Amino acid sequence: MKYLFLQYPKCSTCQKAKKWLNENDIAYEERHIVENNPTEEELKNWVSKSGMPLKKFFNTSGNVYKELKLKDKLPQMSEEEQIKLLASNGMLVKRPIIVSEDLVLTGFKQEEWEKLK
Repeated sequence: MKYLFLQYPKCSTCQKAKKWLNENDIAYEERHIVENNPTEEELKNWVSKSGMPLKKFFNTSGNVYKELKLKDKLPQMSEEEQIKLLASNGMLVKRPIIVSEDLVLTGFKQEEWEKLK
């Protein structure tokens, strides 16, 4: 099985995740999360498939998130508005993301990623 691996090359967590994927011989297709941002449709699909709340898809430690003061704004926004916002800027999206037909993981927690083997 080949996974879709969304990452930002300068992100140290993404670099660790990529190294782990390579060390564990896990096949993946790489995608730059800023140059090829997730679409609204992809995000809806991934949120649904992941079983995680939409909030988990936001890069809460990123500068764009902080500049837009999203910590205060997100609770007042509809899910549709949040997805539109995520699809508008790859820097808002939590990374890395790994996607398969039945699994979506955000961020890199090695114990969670063991499921990929």
